[in-house]
Amino acid sequence: MVSPVLIIVGAIPVIFAILIVIPILNPSDIPIGAVDSSDVLSIEYSKQQMLIVSFGVTERIGAQRTELLSIESDGDLRYSVTESGYPQPDKRSKIDEDQLRKLTALIKETGFMEIPIESFPIKEDITEFNKFGIKVTLNGKTRHIQWPDQDATDKFIPPIISAIQNELEGIINQTIIK
Repeated sequence: MVSPVLIIVGAIPVIFAILIVIPILNPSDIPIGAVDSSDVLSIEYSKQQMLIVSFGVTERIGAQRTELLSIESDGDLRYSVTESGYPQPDKRSKIDEDQLRKLTALIKETGFMEIPIESFPIKEDITEFNKFGIKVTLNGKTRHIQWPDQDATDKFIPPIISAIQNELEGIINQTIIK
C-alpha cells in the first residue's frame, strides 16, 4: 500500500509541471475583441538622443538624433530621422492589418488613454539620455506622454508605456529598417 505522504510528494512535481505548461499553451497576446473596424487611430512616436552641455552657470540641452514614426489608421506609416540637425529622406511603408489591430488593442485594452500625465525629471548627474514621446489619437481622444530612459529618472515608468514603446520599436525594426 502506498502511503499518503508518497502520493503528496509525487504530486508536487506534477503540479509544478502543470503550472509551467499552462502559460505556454495559453498565448498571452492582447485580446483584439475590443477593436472595432470603425476605430480611428493615429500614432506619433518620437525617440531623441539628448545631450546636456554645461556652460558653467547655464546648461543647454539638445537632440543629437531624432527619430519620428507616424502611423495612420489605414496602416500608412512614415519614418523620418534627423541627425545633427540634418534631416534624412523619409521612409514610407504600410503595416499589415494584423499589426494595426494588435496595436489598437494594446492601446484600448491596457487603459493607455487613461494614464495620468506626469513629468519625469532627469537625474542631476545625467548628461546623455534617450527621451521618448508618444501622441495617440483614438476616436477623437488624444493622449500625449513624454518620458526618458528608466536609468535617467528616479520615477517609475509605467509598464503600459514600455509595452507600447516595445511594440513601436518592433515595427520600426521590422518594417522600416530592412
